[in-house]
Amino acid sequence: MKEIPVALQMYTLRNEAEKDYIGTLQKVADLGYEGVELAGYGGLSVKELKGLLDKLNLRAVSSHISLSELRTNADQVIEDQLELGSTYIVCPYLPPEERTEEDYFRLIDDLNTIGAKCFEAGITLCYHHHDFELMTLSNGKTALETILAETNPHMVKAEFDIYWLTYAGEKPVEWLKRYQGRTPLVHLKDMTTDGERFFAELGSGGVDLEPILEFGMHSDVDWWIVEQDDSKIPPIDSVRKSLEYLRHNQV
Repeated sequence: MKEIPVALQMYTLRNEAEKDYIGTLQKVADLGYEGVELAGYGGLSVKELKGLLDKLNLRAVSSHISLSELRTNADQVIEDQLELGSTYIVCPYLPPEERTEEDYFRLIDDLNTIGAKCFEAGITLCYHHHDFELMTLSNGKTALETILAETNPHMVKAEFDIYWLTYAGEKPVEWLKRYQGRTPLVHLKDMTTDGERFFAELGSGGVDLEPILEFGMHSDVDWWIVEQDDSKIPPIDSVRKSLEYLRHNQV
């Protein structure tokens, strides 16, 4: 039975990183995270960042790269990831003005094209969703189902977000089972049980995490990635609490 390593999506500590990027990465390493999912390079060159991560014994698991950047500069993005030693690139977000059915099919074409380039370089392209991709299209399927049905399963994978699946009324473990083989990266988040349904530290909310962690042990999940979009306590305390939960509850 495998043990899945845990990375942190650096967007969670964006305010801290803006003030002291190097010091924030040091704190992430000190907490015991094994890797990071990057959301920018903190003003460092790729070479400088690679050297820093190696020094801190942190793996560059993946990078969230905007769709516009992927469309216009995919070759450089791939080159940077290869230098960082990262094997995943994640398309993180679809802007509000690009969410019509026509836009989704354009996205599918782009993901197939960019995914093929990544595949040739030995990198995997993943698509990270929110709740709006769980809206049903005219074909009777959700946008997320359509994206996964119409993209090459060998070249385009998913980064499922447990919070957003739950927020949309879905059962995350059912999605993981349905798309076994296409979910190497999983964003782990919890949700408050009140009407606000706010982001919460793992184990402190109402998301049923146990079957997700159990399934991960027998699946293709390569990394759990902790992300908390916003926090009501200092974010560094949030990511500490979530990591402690995983240490005590991974099967």
